[in-house]
Amino acid sequence: MTAPPDAFARPLPAGTVTPWSDAPDADLAAAGGLGESAGALFDFFRDTDAATDDPLLWRIAREQELSQALSGLFHGPAALVQLRLWAFLQLARQGEAQLARERIDELFHALRPEALETVLKRFRDVGLLAWDDSLRAYALPPLAQRVAGLLAPLANSDAAVQDTEGGELAALLGQVVGANQLGALDPGQLQMLQAQLTRLHGEFADAIASGSEFRLRAARQRYDRAAQLIDRASDAITAIIGHAHGHIAMERAARALGQAQSRLLAMASQFNRALQQVDRQRVTLGTTGITSTDVKRWLQTLRQPGALAEGALAMPVGMCALAPHELLDVTEAEFERDRPTQGPAEDLPGAQEAPVGTLSAVALPRELGDLADLLSAWAQGGQAAPRDVAEALLGAVPASARYAQVAYKAQLLPLLGDPQAGVLPGATGALARQPWRVQWEAATQALDHAQVELMSCGHVVPADWPADTPAAAQAQAPAEPAR
Repeated sequence: MTAPPDAFARPLPAGTVTPWSDAPDADLAAAGGLGESAGALFDFFRDTDAATDDPLLWRIAREQELSQALSGLFHGPAALVQLRLWAFLQLARQGEAQLARERIDELFHALRPEALETVLKRFRDVGLLAWDDSLRAYALPPLAQRVAGLLAPLANSDAAVQDTEGGELAALLGQVVGANQLGALDPGQLQMLQAQLTRLHGEFADAIASGSEFRLRAARQRYDRAAQLIDRASDAITAIIGHAHGHIAMERAARALGQAQSRLLAMASQFNRALQQVDRQRVTLGTTGITSTDVKRWLQTLRQPGALAEGALAMPVGMCALAPHELLDVTEAEFERDRPTQGPAEDLPGAQEAPVGTLSAVALPRELGDLADLLSAWAQGGQAAPRDVAEALLGAVPASARYAQVAYKAQLLPLLGDPQAGVLPGATGALARQPWRVQWEAATQALDHAQVELMSCGHVVPADWPADTPAAAQAQAPAEPAR
């Protein structure tokens, strides 16, 4: 197999010292005790058998190629790691399946040749870059695509801003929702999301307990952002919780995720109470409209707040020296002059009769008494027989009855036979104690009246009349007469 065109480092001028040397074992000689040159992963554990039973550690141990690729990418000084990350992400974001060496040189034309050679050699050694001898070009293998997916958040231009606005929660929610849509969701992703929600709950609880207005408002902005993200993904989270039945680990993780979500969303009322308490403690300086919060915010903008005190103590207040006896005389005079004199004792006023007053009450409508009188006349006249409701509501002179009077009487009829209203004094109790009760029917009757066109059918029957079950059911909800 033919080696790639840059498999060997290009010759450098004599005496040149390159800072890009990153031999993988250069720093192992200086390591003391446990170093990176240790053997297998399980050699770090006291009990090897117990370590092999851990599912997460077992899955990590299987990813040898991915671990070597990440180790090769991140091994070395911080500046060299940043250079490799930049070069790798630049290669990963190209829209070409094959990259010729001329295209790579054009892409990294700003790099020094020895630096580019060192980075490309490291990519080939760890499997992040493959050379296709038939096409004479480079390509990114599947392992590089996996690593690029892990490092995708680093290529986001607003990563720093999103971190302060809940970007870490948005990334986890995106992973969980996307994996659920593709059917590749596992309990570990749910547990990571639950852990993030728990951490946010702890941060917000600390901000509320601090009582600091500025910390509260900053935390409230992050909380609103987190609540908005959770609200957008609530349907997906609900679906995940509902579909987790049958898988013990998934069901346990989904239940814990739902509890963490509920705890976090329930903090809105706590934020409101804390901010209201801060608003009550805010002080306004006179009539200027400037509050203590405005002053604190202004002080925070000053680079040197201590400069405000310069010159404040340059001219201290001078005190006059006085003799002790003069101070004593002045003090005694002031006490004598300012002490209030105690007046003679006065007796309490004698007893007086209370003035005669009148107790006035609002008069009840006249229709209440008219209805009670009509029902009393029916009971005393020996005519204890069922009467039509219309007779009781329209009164003795039906033609003079107005709609408001008829409607008011209709609202009074349920009082007939009411044991609670029967113990009341006055006209209301007298009406309730009438030996009548009302039975409504689920029908209406037409009336030849100037103001009442339709009225619910019903009868006013004696209290000892055999109860009609359908009519008794309708007696609790009378319908008002229609105009």
